[in-house]
Amino acid sequence: MQINERAAKLPFAPLLLIAPFFLWGTAMVAMKGVIPHTTPLFMAGVRLVPAGVLILIATAFMGKPMPKGWAAWLWIALFALVDGTLFQGFLAEGLVRTGAGLGSVMIDSQPLAVALMSLWLFQEHIGLWGWLGLAFGVTGISLIGLPDELILSLFSNHSFPLSSIPPLPPSSIPPLPPSSIPPLPPFESGEWLMLLAALSMAVGTVLIRYVCRYADPVSATGWHMIIGGLPLWGISFLTESQQWQNLVVSDWMSLLYATVFGSAIAYGLFFYFASSGSLTSLSSLTFLTPVFALLFGNLLLNEVLSPVQWVGVCITLVSIYLINQRDTLAQTNQKVAVTEQNNTQQQPLPEASGKKLNPLSLSIRESEPEIIP
Repeated sequence: MQINERAAKLPFAPLLLIAPFFLWGTAMVAMKGVIPHTTPLFMAGVRLVPAGVLILIATAFMGKPMPKGWAAWLWIALFALVDGTLFQGFLAEGLVRTGAGLGSVMIDSQPLAVALMSLWLFQEHIGLWGWLGLAFGVTGISLIGLPDELILSLFSNHSFPLSSIPPLPPSSIPPLPPSSIPPLPPFESGEWLMLLAALSMAVGTVLIRYVCRYADPVSATGWHMIIGGLPLWGISFLTESQQWQNLVVSDWMSLLYATVFGSAIAYGLFFYFASSGSLTSLSSLTFLTPVFALLFGNLLLNEVLSPVQWVGVCITLVSIYLINQRDTLAQTNQKVAVTEQNNTQQQPLPEASGKKLNPLSLSIRESEPEIIP
């Protein structure tokens, strides 16, 4: 795997690079028992505001500089609006109106949007192997999140009626209780909201490049979580009820894990790495989030993975390898092509050339000199 520029400077670099996606996946497992006892926007704010405070405390101990100047705060405010308020808000409300599996597939497909924006804004090289890896990744998470019956029907001769889809088992992103906010067109569609959430996260991943020109990426991440989470709590206060009255001790412990590990540490590491290196390679690791969620759901909650889901896990891992090794694979292909071209040009001489040739003598008559008058 190609190591991110910032990750290469840290000990245990490969583990730290994968850590955000491991923590996001396990945080989803920890929150499965909490979701029926709370409301979506309140929980979204819990995952942002306290985590942002923890990040700022950590930056103070590390001696990181605080943002200074109007340019820094304007970029952080835009970052907070897109990656904080919009992403978490669309995600929370979208999960109310769509199935868990389909929601997981749509939110984890955001590396495609990151790749396109990185190609346009930063001229990142993606190449054939990179696009092939992205296609494999979307295929893998589709096999993981969508119902097995729907997947298998695509390879059969009969159509599969969507109305006969059985209730989905707990997946990498569980459904949330209905929100008290009345849906407004076109926000009645959960798929549309999940698509907006994926695009918001993709734009936020790209925005950190501009934010870190004026502020430290870690401190900017902390401030953007606080600024982006407060509006979610405000909307929750006005439109939701019974946000915390039904929470028990185990729920608060799960929220604590999701806030500290699933948000503060995970987002701090992710945006620290996103401030340099290849955004396409880093965002491709998002495909690991549902993989970790399924694996730990299997270990801790006795959730059973179907054969189709295991195939999806394997395809997802292949996609991450292709994306992160795309430059190496392309160089290998170029070397093979050059070698074959050289072998073609250096053909052996015919057998007759190895035989001794008889000398050929030519008689040259000396011409008389011309007399120029």
